[in-house]
Amino acid sequence: MKKFIIAMLAATVLVAPIASTAQAQDWRKGPEHHRPAGKHVVIEKKKVVVTKKRWVRGHRMSAAERRHMAEVRDYRRYRLSAPPRGQRWVKVDNDFLLVGITSGVIASIISGR
Repeated sequence: MKKFIIAMLAATVLVAPIASTAQAQDWRKGPEHHRPAGKHVVIEKKKVVVTKKRWVRGHRMSAAERRHMAEVRDYRRYRLSAPPRGQRWVKVDNDFLLVGITSGVIASIISGR
């Protein structure tokens, strides 16, 4: 008798997650399916729009923007000229910006090298 009870308990533990997953997938399929509580579920598909910021000469970048940019120290590798005193090259996506260190003003932009 003990073996039978242990076998039934083990079967319940193994089958319960599978049954609950199948039931959860049924009500997520669309608005025509019902939740176990009898409520309709409508899942909307959202359109994802990715916008790329366009950089402009003379734009003053905030300190937060400057912190998230990678400084380019090996500018010769990217065939960039040496930055003047008080400026540095930063890389954003595939653009290189010549930015003033203290002011954050964009002096030059080189795209897609």
